[in-house]
Amino acid sequence: MSAQPAVKALACPNCGGTVSLRAAGYTVTVACEYCGSLLDVSQGEVRLLQRYQQAVGRLAIPLGTRGRIDGIEWEAIGHLDRSEGGSYPWEEYLLFNPYHGYRWLMWDGRGWSFGEMLTQTPSHDGGGLRVGDTRFERFFVGGRAQVDAVVGEFYWRVKRGERVKSDSWVAPGLMLSREENEQEVSWTVLRLLTAAEAEAAFGVAAPRDPWPPLPHQPSPYRGAIAPIGWIAAASLLFTFVAMIVLSGGRTLARATLPIAADGREQSATIGPVTLHAPWQQVQIRARVPAVDNGWVDLDYALVDRKTQARYEAGAAAERYHGVDSDGSWSEGSGGARVSVASVPAGSYDLVVDYKGNRWSDTSQVIGTFGQDWRLAGQPQVELEAVSGGALFGNWLLAALLIALPFGWFLFRHIRFEQARQDQSDVGRTGLAAMFTSNSDDD
Repeated sequence: MSAQPAVKALACPNCGGTVSLRAAGYTVTVACEYCGSLLDVSQGEVRLLQRYQQAVGRLAIPLGTRGRIDGIEWEAIGHLDRSEGGSYPWEEYLLFNPYHGYRWLMWDGRGWSFGEMLTQTPSHDGGGLRVGDTRFERFFVGGRAQVDAVVGEFYWRVKRGERVKSDSWVAPGLMLSREENEQEVSWTVLRLLTAAEAEAAFGVAAPRDPWPPLPHQPSPYRGAIAPIGWIAAASLLFTFVAMIVLSGGRTLARATLPIAADGREQSATIGPVTLHAPWQQVQIRARVPAVDNGWVDLDYALVDRKTQARYEAGAAAERYHGVDSDGSWSEGSGGARVSVASVPAGSYDLVVDYKGNRWSDTSQVIGTFGQDWRLAGQPQVELEAVSGGALFGNWLLAALLIALPFGWFLFRHIRFEQARQDQSDVGRTGLAAMFTSNSDDD
């Protein structure tokens, strides 16, 4: 059964309106909801403290409204309009329950927060503060909060124009507020309510995805980064191991082909090449030990003996060297390998069309093509066809696709944190801040 606080009716000495005290016995100051005059009720009689000329406007949560938060019924008994020297306005509702005391409900135009005053001062933790198991990072520094309008009842002598020094610290979903005047220092922890919680409690609306984010709004992407990262890492490892294991194959054919000294095109047929798996990769490796300042063009075709279907590929085995203003240089290894993917089972001929080529500087006197080859030694192409073989290009493409979800969540999280931290007076920036700031300690 919900608590029923004592209600006492008083007459406003300014306008004669009826003022209801919902927390009679606790309330010190009450603002008339008809004319806005500030009344002192702490001594049993009503005294006019301040007369306001402008009546209080309509509130999003009318005073006397009850709502349930965290399973406890609260009644809105007071309302403050506050700001930073007239800028960045926000609203605060004072909530009361006779068995649980006072709480605050704050609306900053983008979200609702539910606050409770602390009875102990937070402890220092490095550059932040700690309340229980939660570490707070500093966010706003050196604020000057003031009261712009007041209505309802309060447990202290509040007045319009009252100012306090304020600082704020944040953790995911929580804000720690410090307010100081000449008499006291008060600490309040505010928990960000979801739009659904605020609507269910008091029937008020709030944006579900405010932008920029609230200072204490947790990133909706942060929780997904670690699981998706682990899944991506495991998938990458699995596909890499599978590629290595499945790439091991058998030699299908070997051949050594002479290269004509006159540089003419040649053709050779190697076979049969028998493939047993339903589908497989065939890797063709070529090596020309004698090539020097030249290259050999190689065109391959795996031709199915039954259907004459062709699976083609090309490569070039090359090696060059020389001397320039920077000294000696060389490139190429004299070898080449190429892969033919997704070849079906069957009996094939490997048809090789090849041609030797020479290259040199125009400053050198070169003899005939044949003489150049003979000077380098009689060239030959050493060929080997192997089933399987690691498809690193395919694996890299698979790795990119696997990493895309992780990258998307990481990008959105970084963008969210940058927008949130851009509002801070502290000005933490960089990737390190994205992952180290506002983290809960387990």
